[in-house]
Amino acid sequence: MDSVQSDFVSLIQAQGIHLSDKQLEQFDIYFQELVSWNEKMNLTGITERNQVYVKHFYDSLTLAFYKGMDAVGRMIDVGSGAGFPGIPLKIAFPHLKLTIVDSLNKRISFLQHVVDTIGLKDVQLIHGRAEDIARLPEHRDAYDLATARAVARLAVLNEFCLPFVKPGGVFAAMKGNNPDEEIKEAAFSMKELKGSLVESYNFNLPVENSERHIILIKKNASTPKKYPRKAGTPLKTPLI
Repeated sequence: MDSVQSDFVSLIQAQGIHLSDKQLEQFDIYFQELVSWNEKMNLTGITERNQVYVKHFYDSLTLAFYKGMDAVGRMIDVGSGAGFPGIPLKIAFPHLKLTIVDSLNKRISFLQHVVDTIGLKDVQLIHGRAEDIARLPEHRDAYDLATARAVARLAVLNEFCLPFVKPGGVFAAMKGNNPDEEIKEAAFSMKELKGSLVESYNFNLPVENSERHIILIKKNASTPKKYPRKAGTPLKTPLI
């Protein structure tokens, strides 16, 4: 274990997350594949080892500090990009049944390669738009937890993500900047999509101290038939 991994282990152990040697090896292979594939396609602007471990891996796992993962069965990560937060959470909590939706097929190819290379089970990767996938019966009102990290404003994310969540489940929006204005702006969409704000947590990433926020929204009832609207509409005309 090098110093980067050792620091990573200390940080997450302080939050009660313990990784086996095999899980640490999975994170290491994930890092290597991310950097290797990033040379031929734009997956991330962050490629230095210590930065990837803090700004991608640790940052992804922060969700588990505020939302108990042991009680989560099915999880969906919407607009996952290079796999964050879904893949790090799946490595750390192997019991999760993870679905990832991304609109770019190249990213899905990368994620399939990662999943196969590090040997993750119960991962479904779907190329498509969240608005289309959320209308399919097997995905609608079906997940204990939906996540989105730095994808869009909250009023838009509610329409992307809440239709996937089953009543009683949670949507977690992971943000960099202070989301207070977004939360106000998203009040109407939250109500329309049968969600209610549980809590907004703020903290700073270790080492480089940048600001992070996690907004937890509970789904109270099934998604109304008219939502989500057709692909592209939520971004063009958000529910505000």
